[in-house]
Amino acid sequence: MSKVRTLLAGTALAGALAATMAAAPAAMASTPTAATVATAAAQQAQSSSKHFFGPYYSGFGRGENFGHRSSFKGYYTKDGSGRYWFYGDLVDRDRDRQYSYVWFKWHDRSGFHAKVFKTRGNQHFDKFGGFRKSNGFNDFDIRVCEGTNSSDDCGRWGDAF
Repeated sequence: MSKVRTLLAGTALAGALAATMAAAPAAMASTPTAATVATAAAQQAQSSSKHFFGPYYSGFGRGENFGHRSSFKGYYTKDGSGRYWFYGDLVDRDRDRQYSYVWFKWHDRSGFHAKVFKTRGNQHFDKFGGFRKSNGFNDFDIRVCEGTNSSDDCGRWGDAF
């Protein structure tokens, strides 16, 4: 359910509860449960808000212009259990039969970790991560490259978290 629908449903529920409490004092005994549900729904909508980052671009190579650079942009959310999830899209804009790469680098209590993905077109990343601050997670960086290997024509590291 979208944030707008959740907010509207919570507002409608709160209005209905206020009208019920004013009309029938006996109904007040059952309203704390409904009010708790409305509060929980509002907190859920707030905790899953999106935090956007990017776009990050690959470097220039072989006479390419800005319009031919690969890019990545996305967002992250934090779920109710305290996990951070990352979403985004890697886009290869020049279709030159070379790969586009996105590097994810993060830091937690165990040290630094990196993972690289590649595509020859567009790739959507859905729910990558599951990192927790309680495990020392405190940094997430992104880098985009393009070429025949994962270190060709790389852009700068961008700080997403």
